Amino acid sequence: MSQQLIEKLKAFKVIPVIQINSVEQAVPLAKTLVENGLPVAEVTFRTEAAAECIRLMREAYPEMCIGAGTVLNAKQVDRAIEAGAEFMVAPGLNPTTVRYCQAKSIPMVPGINNPSQVEQALELGLTFLKFFPAEASGGINMIKSLLAPYGDISVMPTGGIGKANIRDYLAIDRVLCCGGTWMVSPQLIEAGDWDEIGRLIREAVELVND
Repeated sequence: MSQQLIEKLKAFKVIPVIQINSVEQAVPLAKTLVENGLPVAEVTFRTEAAAECIRLMREAYPEMCIGAGTVLNAKQVDRAIEAGAEFMVAPGLNPTTVRYCQAKSIPMVPGINNPSQVEQALELGLTFLKFFPAEASGGINMIKSLLAPYGDISVMPTGGIGKANIRDYLAIDRVLCCGGTWMVSPQLIEAGDWDEIGRLIREAVELVND
């Protein structure tokens, strides 16, 4: 994971985790993110449209920081790279997929939620990790417990994080940023409610920077 990319994600503080079902929604969503002060996205490979959405967002807004999420195998890594993703995020830690990303020189942020997985990640040379699913895995108390013995790691908690608790997570040393869906919910995207999404994005930016 390049330090430059880590610093970029750290500066955003909140990373919109996006599920897009239709390619027609990609550019309007990217426009809404950029114009409301949060030009970053983790587009999850939970839908068939993901790779094409990344490509369209990248073409329309080349300045955006765009990653691919829910990346589970080498085939998805290849599709994401071809589409223009600059980093990969996974829900878990699959050493085969991690090594494939390393061979392709593409940053990977694997998911962990226990000490054994942290040690696996360190063995693979990874120190910036996704803590997932954050709230279901013990939330803030678990993160503090995990960070204590592993002074080299920093984390991006994702899962169950919203307006009510994101600042509590960000207050923890070595929590660099958090993944969130509340400002880009699939329901709002499906409805094309760009005004409401824009309002929620502005609110999120203000919340994490206050």
